[in-house]
Amino acid sequence: MTATPNPSDWIGHTESCADNMDAGHAERVALAVDRAAPEAGDALPPLWHWAFFVTAQPYARLGADGHPQRGEFLPPAENRNRMWAGGRVEFRRPLTIGTPARRVSTIAKVVEKTGRTGKLLFVTVRHDYTQAGAACIREEQDIVYREPSPPKLGGGEPAPASQWSETVTPSSVMLFRYSAVTFNGHRIHYDYPYAHDTEGYPNLVVHGPLIATLMIGAFTRAHPGKTIHKIAYRGLRPLIAPTPFQVAGTIESPGAALAWAAQGGTLAHRAEIGFGE
Repeated sequence: MTATPNPSDWIGHTESCADNMDAGHAERVALAVDRAAPEAGDALPPLWHWAFFVTAQPYARLGADGHPQRGEFLPPAENRNRMWAGGRVEFRRPLTIGTPARRVSTIAKVVEKTGRTGKLLFVTVRHDYTQAGAACIREEQDIVYREPSPPKLGGGEPAPASQWSETVTPSSVMLFRYSAVTFNGHRIHYDYPYAHDTEGYPNLVVHGPLIATLMIGAFTRAHPGKTIHKIAYRGLRPLIAPTPFQVAGTIESPGAALAWAAQGGTLAHRAEIGFGE
């Protein structure tokens, strides 16, 4: 009998990925998030790096949810649904479009917990991004694998009063485009029958990385003279398309802002942003 793999054995696993930081791809990312495209030599906008450094797999090595099969770089988590739970990003210096760069990823932590909906496997992945020999971004990303159960959809904390706000209408085309530029095959973002019948969502689900990118973009447009040094973000519940949602925020103290995404008047995602001049 083959022993059941221990997910903790994956701690320390590494993966490396190089990227040419192509200006044409940056233009496609800009179209996906409906913003002006940067050019070669420009700084990549904050969090757009999630659309680069793709480690793709052939169809034969994909799971039923459209993600790469688990048990290779990421630990095994069979018969569980994947969620992008949150993370922390430190921006040390901007990545430059058109200059080759590299990402090195390491499984930093694996923890099994039991929640109200069953067992949860928390996996923290550390990413280090370098360009021209310099450290540019240090990131920790939290992924949760939960046993199949109805997703938490409503309720929650009311959205606070904001100093800036933008409304986003997440059309199926927008979700498809973001899936395409990030090469994200997770079917909850574009496959309605799968999202509804298999994972229990009422409609397509807005990507967690897209929400964080829109939140930090709204801050940047409201404060064009500020430089973002770090962001810590967390998903509270899914955002469901095509219902509009707001990305908003407020300055809490010098150099510190609170940002959020709200749908139906209650919070869905929240982030703390550290910034300077």
